Amino acid sequence: MVRLKLIPFCGPHVHLVEAGTPVIGNDQFENNLVLVETVAYSKGLPPEGISIMLEFAMSLRMGNSPCVRVLKCLIPATVVPQEAVVRAVVWLCVGKIPISSQVLFIKWVLTVFDLIDAKDQLRAIYGFIFNFVTEENLCPFICHLLYLLTRKESVQIFRVRKLLELQSKLGRQPFLLYLLSLYRVFCPELVTLSIPSRMRSGFRNHNSPWKSALIAVQKKNGSQVSPTISLPFMTNSRKRKHRHLEIPKLCSVVNKPAQTEPSFSRKVVPFMQLNSFTELLENLHRIELPAQMGSLLASSMALHYLDCVQDESALLRLNFWLGYTLHEEFLFNSDGGASQDLDEAQQFLNKLLFTQDFLQEGFSATEAFLYKFLRVWDGSLLRPQILSLLSNIPVVPSLKIGRLLFEPLMQLFFTSSVFFKCGLIECLNNMLSKWLSWHTVYALEDDLDISLNSHTSINMTLSEFKDSVMELVHFVGRLASVGLQLESYHSLLLSFILDFYETVCDTFVKYELPLIVMPPAGVFYPALFATEPVSVDRLAYIMYRYKVNLTSAKLDIKQKMKASHISRQTFYEFNHYKAIMVNCLWNSKMSEPDMGLQLKEELLCKSNIPEYWKSFDLINHPAFMSCAIDFHRKCWPRKRNVDLNSIKLSRPWTWYLQYLYSQGYNGLKQFVSSM
Repeated sequence: MVRLKLIPFCGPHVHLVEAGTPVIGNDQFENNLVLVETVAYSKGLPPEGISIMLEFAMSLRMGNSPCVRVLKCLIPATVVPQEAVVRAVVWLCVGKIPISSQVLFIKWVLTVFDLIDAKDQLRAIYGFIFNFVTEENLCPFICHLLYLLTRKESVQIFRVRKLLELQSKLGRQPFLLYLLSLYRVFCPELVTLSIPSRMRSGFRNHNSPWKSALIAVQKKNGSQVSPTISLPFMTNSRKRKHRHLEIPKLCSVVNKPAQTEPSFSRKVVPFMQLNSFTELLENLHRIELPAQMGSLLASSMALHYLDCVQDESALLRLNFWLGYTLHEEFLFNSDGGASQDLDEAQQFLNKLLFTQDFLQEGFSATEAFLYKFLRVWDGSLLRPQILSLLSNIPVVPSLKIGRLLFEPLMQLFFTSSVFFKCGLIECLNNMLSKWLSWHTVYALEDDLDISLNSHTSINMTLSEFKDSVMELVHFVGRLASVGLQLESYHSLLLSFILDFYETVCDTFVKYELPLIVMPPAGVFYPALFATEPVSVDRLAYIMYRYKVNLTSAKLDIKQKMKASHISRQTFYEFNHYKAIMVNCLWNSKMSEPDMGLQLKEELLCKSNIPEYWKSFDLINHPAFMSCAIDFHRKCWPRKRNVDLNSIKLSRPWTWYLQYLYSQGYNGLKQFVSSM
């Protein structure tokens, strides 16, 4: 006998049946279930409907087949009642549900986690949920759920031991390492395991059957969906565009007023209830973080909280959210989307950049994403944002920097336009500046070790740090030398390259790093023989700063009576370059035996240039020829014939130098004064 119970919601009606009712041949049940599926996929189920259908599925009243089908159509229209999820977890403990259905249920909980209206009761049964980690098929999903529910009071020694035991059995699985890393943040004294600072994604993006349906229901319902809830999952297609790529709105884990936790007798204040910076300071250590960690990026008060409190658990969760979102929406997105989708992507990345600038360091999830994204990037999609993110990555060990950065960047550099080349050189210049600034801030007093105190701690010796910096400088030198040849010594590209070497030349004095690297010949000579006076002037300034740094390094060595960190080859290269500049610009000796740039005498004679050895002095240099002619006209206005050799006389030469300095060529002035 079938007993029908009428449950109204969303307009249609659902008929629930007693346990033992047959499935095969039951047309009435099939029609009702089809009706529920239709409502679920069109408008979503209300909280009451979710509770009833979840109870029906997990109780196995009609066996496992309807259970799977009902679970797949549990699409919430607004929120998911916490009580319904707790009752479903209780049904898991009964042990009748097949393991495949248990996995499906946990996947559903993870999918709708941010739509659950409260989390306090779920945290109260944390121990029951933890017991399921011993089930090998459930373990990855249970670890993910525990990761989202964990608080400091959840971390107990017996749980740490159990996870370590599982690790010895299953190996160093990422999902176990992620949960252990969160445990170590809360209780470092309990977790002594060495956890890699850079791990691949610990919780895989499982192909959930609810994601696209949830997004479709939210889009259809519009204002009917609670404005405090934002779905974190995107469409699953690899050709999807950046739909719903937005910072979630700030909402509480527990959508209720501030409440008191009985076990600790302290008042918990949801972040969304803070309305001023004063309230933030008053409740600094009693704040409950929002359900959707990505919402912290959209709140200035939340950024102040992250900066002041340095809550590692919050940063760990935020890193996880960022890693998921970046990989889903950019790494797996092959077509780039339409213009409006690119606008959303730009806004998202700009918000991420603002956050990193505010906190003055990047996120490990962003770093891991960039290493993968550079392999598939075309160099044009979201170029300003990607290059800005790239400039924020922390110091990369010299043994890995070639594989992670140099190889993909070299391919992009040599196959892209001059404007991309300029942007990449600027990016690497910013990266070097930040590395050197970190060294200045975090270098220890004994000047032997450096500790980069980012949220993914990287410890390296001063020697290792110098190796990474040297690798970066040499890499840019190679790019610059070949890039200038490919682009016919483009003046804009040369300008960005000289920007980079203005940073490099001051590493000792400005950043206190005992390392000085000279530019390669492929950069020095194009700058010296450039047709723009600004380029020659900037080269003169760079050479002046090199002299200041080398002199300071030499004095430092004598005063502290310690071994030199600057090689003799560096001093030799500087003296060689300086001699060439003085001979060319001042002594009118363009070709000398020791210049390193040799031209055959007969070839120079065939050029039919009179006094070719004077072609690159300060008067005849192509960059300063117009200045010399203008000066000649002002100095001898009545002369019809321009005789530039007359400037070489003692007094006119002094006047000519003062004229050049008055034109703003201060680099040239400083170089000449240091000769």
